[in-house]
Amino acid sequence: MDKKTISRDGTPIAYRRTGDGPAVILVSGAMSTGATVAPFAVPLADRFTVVSYDRRGRGGSGDTQPYAVAREVEDLAALIEAVGGEASLYGHSSGGALVLEAAASGLPLRQIAVYEVPYAVYEGGAKERAEYTDHLTEALEHGRRGDAVELFLRLTGLAEEMIQGARQSPMWPEMEALAPSLAYDNAVMGDGLVPQDRLASITVPVLSLGGGASPAWMREAARAVAEAAPRGTYRTLEGQTHMVDPHALAPALAEFFSSAG
Repeated sequence: MDKKTISRDGTPIAYRRTGDGPAVILVSGAMSTGATVAPFAVPLADRFTVVSYDRRGRGGSGDTQPYAVAREVEDLAALIEAVGGEASLYGHSSGGALVLEAAASGLPLRQIAVYEVPYAVYEGGAKERAEYTDHLTEALEHGRRGDAVELFLRLTGLAEEMIQGARQSPMWPEMEALAPSLAYDNAVMGDGLVPQDRLASITVPVLSLGGGASPAWMREAARAVAEAAPRGTYRTLEGQTHMVDPHALAPALAEFFSSAG
């Protein structure tokens, strides 16, 4: 990351900006940094000033305790101020939940887009989320970062043999380093259900995207976000999974962010 801005509580937030035009800030999800979403900037940079950043507790950004979702909204406020005072936001997965909360909090935004915020719209989803929260909290309180990562990977539906394979991979130490931030994403997701009241308070246009090759419940969750937001639109990207191809996503984002709203 090339630059830093200081959030309201004094936490330095590292970011990178590319391109020229209206500002678009990319918000990463769990177990990821600004580098994870940086590839999304490439196909957008010819039309927008695209900002990728490390959320607090990750990469080049600082971290100040105690954590609160409101602090992450303040981080976005600082970034928006740094790029001219107004922006559009794109959030991937649980990063989308943060984007939605930022919009509901009244930040100066033009539009927001989110991709597959993993709200638990399926039967038993709320109970699953509550159990995950309990187990994750226990693992992190006892410093069992590897166990915390495993819990998250199971929540995503990753097969057990793939989880064990990940433990043996060169990427595992990096994943363990990010483990404390899993609690932050979990807080951003709330009880795991679609926050109907918060979404109903969003006044800017919302584009909620789902992948045509993703599990049906993810598309249902994406559609539920669009239906709950007063100015929400749902769109399916055919052939895409949760790991969406930046070049498949970019045209939909460019069209939406270029619209007058």
